[in-house]
Amino acid sequence: MTDEPSEMGPIDFLVMEFDGDRLTGESLPLLVDLVDRGIIRILDLVFVRKTGGVVSTLTIAEIDAEEGLDLTVFEGAWSGLVDQDDIDEAGQVLADGRVAVLVVYENSWAAPLVGALRRSGAEVVAGGRITVDALVGALDATEYVA
Repeated sequence: MTDEPSEMGPIDFLVMEFDGDRLTGESLPLLVDLVDRGIIRILDLVFVRKTGGVVSTLTIAEIDAEEGLDLTVFEGAWSGLVDQDDIDEAGQVLADGRVAVLVVYENSWAAPLVGALRRSGAEVVAGGRITVDALVGALDATEYVA
C-alpha cells in the first residue's frame, strides 16, 4: 500500500473516554490486532485529560508512569492531522476528571477497493456513520429479530 490518496482508505476518528482511575489497558491488544491484521492504520493517537475544566494532553510516557501500562507500541503514532483545535474539541465532550484517547485511523481494508474505484473512474463521494443508538432505535421500530 502506498500513501497516495488513490491507495488510501477512508479516514475516521474516535474519542474514547475513560475514568482516569480505570485505565486497564484491556482494549490495547485489540487495537494492536486491528493494526497487525491491516484492517486499520493509526495516523494519530493523543491522550487528553480534563481536570478542573482545563484540557491538556498527556504523553505516552506519562500514561505509562501513571497507569503502569506499556504503550510504547503507539510511540510515533503522529501524522500531524490532529491539531490544537481537535484536542480542544475532544476536551469539550470529555467529562471533568476523565481521560480520553483521540485516535485518527485509516480504514486500510478499504484502500484496495477505493483504489480500484478511482482507477475505473468512480469516486467515493460520501460516507457516514450510523450510531449504535440509531441502529437499535431503527431495529426496535421495525421489531427486527436477529
